[in-house]
Amino acid sequence: MERRKTRKGRLAVLVTAALTVWAVSAAQGPSQQVEKPSDNAPVEQTLNLAQRGDTTGNLESSQPPALNRVATGAAFDPERFQMPDEETLKSRLTDIQYKVARDQGTERAFQNEYWNNKEPGLYVDIVSGEPLFSSRDMFDSGSGWPSFTQPIASDVVVEQEDNQPWMKRTEIRSRYADSHLGHVFSDGPGPTGLRYCMNSAAMAFVPLDQMEAAGYGHLIDLVR
Repeated sequence: MERRKTRKGRLAVLVTAALTVWAVSAAQGPSQQVEKPSDNAPVEQTLNLAQRGDTTGNLESSQPPALNRVATGAAFDPERFQMPDEETLKSRLTDIQYKVARDQGTERAFQNEYWNNKEPGLYVDIVSGEPLFSSRDMFDSGSGWPSFTQPIASDVVVEQEDNQPWMKRTEIRSRYADSHLGHVFSDGPGPTGLRYCMNSAAMAFVPLDQMEAAGYGHLIDLVR
């Protein structure tokens, strides 16, 4: 009986993923070829600049590299956070980051940054830096998107109904930046039975060894 339940759960994940991939492919059309960075550019620098949409070659050396990916360029402080205007966000986010976080888009399965990330750390909102998910709650859903059993706290995300012609889903958005993150499904493993299926492009990853310097030291116990 338990084996049948497991197979049923995996089948539900695959069906949901297939429907989503179909919708994304129809909307986006053929994959676009990504220009290869110069071989002379350091890998970390190229990645950080690409994530921020920055072509100046300047990096803030006084902060952990992970924060260079966040549009505000700083750790999240709810009392000081001010939402950047849309023009600022367009200049600091990549096209796919803006499309997902601001226009409710969906990135391609298995072709995104964190779907198979095994490194311990914290996932934060790409716009505000507000903490969202811990690697400790991440699992391999087989869907091709980063999946979690729960957020770090129930009030860090907001649920909204998302009724599409091909399915009814529950959308997940960040609380402060109101970024579209993904959707939650009821086919996940224990202890919650939920699968928070998120878009890599809507999040930045802060490795465990950078959390203290990046201003997330108070959340380290939720990761390790």
